[in-house]
Amino acid sequence: MAHTFEELVQKQRAAEAAHRTVDDLRDTYGPPAEQRIGAQSGTYETALRAWRDLARDVQTAVSEYARDTSRPRHEVEAEVERAAADQD
Repeated sequence: MAHTFEELVQKQRAAEAAHRTVDDLRDTYGPPAEQRIGAQSGTYETALRAWRDLARDVQTAVSEYARDTSRPRHEVEAEVERAAADQD
C-alpha cells in the first residue's frame, strides 16, 4: 500500500497521542505491576495495545515509504517525527 508523507505524519501523531494516553493512565492508576481493579486493568491494557498497534503501523508504513521512494529508512523516520512534532 502506497502512503503519502502526510499520511505517515498523521500515523505518527496518532501513535504519539496513544502513547500519551498510556502514560496518563499509568500516572492515574500507578505502574503496571501494581494491583488494579478490573475496569482499570482493562482500560490500561486496551490503551497499551492500541499504542503498540499504531506504533507498529507507523513503522511498517515508514519502511514501505522509504522503499518506494528509495530513501534510507532512518532519514524518512526522522523527517516524519520532526514533521509530526512541528504540527503539535
